[in-house]
Amino acid sequence: MSTLAGSVAVAQNDVTVTVADDPAVVRSSFYLPVRDGTRLSVNVYRPAKDGRVREGRYPVVFAFTPYRARYRKDGEIVDLIDSTTFGLRKLVHAGYVVATADVRGKGASFGARRGFLDRTEARDGYDVIQWLAAQPYSTGKVGMTGCSYLGGSAMLVAGTLPPALKAVFAAATDLDKYAFVRNGGITAQFNTRPDEPPEVDLATVPVDADRDGSLLKAAVAEHSRNTPMAQLWAGMPHRDDMSPLTGTRFWEEVGPYTHLPALRSPQLAWYLWSNWSDEPTEQIIQAAANLRAKMIIGPGSHCEPPKVFDIVGEQRRFFDHYLKGIDNGIEREPRYSWWREQGDGGTLVQRDTLPGAKLKRTTLYLSAAPNDAPAAVDAGSIGANPSKPKPLPFKVDYSVATKDYFQFWPSPLDGKGLTFTSRPLASDAAIEGYPVLTVRAAIDGRDANLFGYLEDVDPAGKVSMLAFGRLAFSHRKTATAPYERLGLPYHSGLKADVAPAVPGQPATLSFALSPRAYTVAAGHRLRVTLTGADPRQRNLAEIRGSLAETVTVFAGSPSHIDIPFATPVRFR
Repeated sequence: MSTLAGSVAVAQNDVTVTVADDPAVVRSSFYLPVRDGTRLSVNVYRPAKDGRVREGRYPVVFAFTPYRARYRKDGEIVDLIDSTTFGLRKLVHAGYVVATADVRGKGASFGARRGFLDRTEARDGYDVIQWLAAQPYSTGKVGMTGCSYLGGSAMLVAGTLPPALKAVFAAATDLDKYAFVRNGGITAQFNTRPDEPPEVDLATVPVDADRDGSLLKAAVAEHSRNTPMAQLWAGMPHRDDMSPLTGTRFWEEVGPYTHLPALRSPQLAWYLWSNWSDEPTEQIIQAAANLRAKMIIGPGSHCEPPKVFDIVGEQRRFFDHYLKGIDNGIEREPRYSWWREQGDGGTLVQRDTLPGAKLKRTTLYLSAAPNDAPAAVDAGSIGANPSKPKPLPFKVDYSVATKDYFQFWPSPLDGKGLTFTSRPLASDAAIEGYPVLTVRAAIDGRDANLFGYLEDVDPAGKVSMLAFGRLAFSHRKTATAPYERLGLPYHSGLKADVAPAVPGQPATLSFALSPRAYTVAAGHRLRVTLTGADPRQRNLAEIRGSLAETVTVFAGSPSHIDIPFATPVRFR
């Protein structure tokens, strides 16, 4: 029996079970009551030899998930410890205790979710960490790991500063929830999908003592009181809105930047990672700037282990140093690493400055095609020399939705708006950092959405998406950010800064595109595409009719893109 301060006693099953025919790992699962008595489903994996627990004390690594730590699918048990993204089994083999838990209101845990990564959930993580640190198999030092929501869990729990938490290895999450979920004032695919039906949580594997599954059924019954997530976000169009569902200014409650003093505590060591073809990467770089974290970025998609380096090995090196005290040189390396993509290969770059931090951006203007130019997909060109302003109207195409439920990276949208293509490059040109797009435009309504894309077009016409961004006309006003923004335009989303457009009156919209480290090959062309809708918006059917139908872009010197080239750019 062990006790958690301020709660009832915790009974653990004394029987540990060998995990998936691995005699070096044993598992136990049980309910752990947190400060208000809510019972969370916890799994503990301990080092073993020949299926028997190895005695001694070990550092603990904790992962906190809403996606069910253990569940059944097609007759097989899916266990978070076996996820290739997290490498948790390898940590147990390396002499760590690993713990996973379902957040309240999900999986086998009791309770109801008040919000999404809210302070209730963060304090639950605090309680679990402090309980783990007090166990006889623990050294008292705990680390957290996670990607996507689990990375967000790590960030928010760290904001409560549990005394035992010493190191956080987090990926593909955000520093500013509003600036991510409602980037530019526009919701898209992240955090907007409907909640799962009860059958999903009922597929969770019950804790060891729940032999007939009755406790699991009782827990899932409590989930019916969960706050609906999509409704929660949709009900707060402004950053300073009070949520009618939580009674708080919820964006600020769940925005890690509002807890920066705790996150910057010398108690905590940080290692952040992400991939270039993943929307949260723009937030990961800003988090690294604000937390003085170590950071690595690879090629690939959302939470995909990069093939060009061993992210699981990096995680172990990090925890070995900060939880075990091993001097492996990690503090003497350059703070930041990233993969600069080039064709099917690339180069690993290591520096003590963030990508593009000291580069001066090169301005390329969006110019309209001459009146006598032959008909083509392009509305004009991009190049170093500005041209006279010329209005280019286009109808917003709200029928761009695809069957992809979660398209982590956008597909080219040629023909869905305006495209501007450069001449072929005379030599390779390396992009490093955040491009910034500035567009002068007018609309035939009081609001509209503007999406901008930077693309690489090869000699055969194949288009590769490099970077993208978005901004609503009503959110066009810039402001001073409450955290380090690396000099990028910041749109607060505060009610006082959001204003409708005047129909027919031109306005200037300036916004950052997602960051990239990418070498555009000689002979390829750069392309900028502008649209009024994106397939990853889940609410296209709802907003059609409430936003402008026509957007008129003023090409020429008012409209341009500033690209951070690490090498000089020359066109043929």
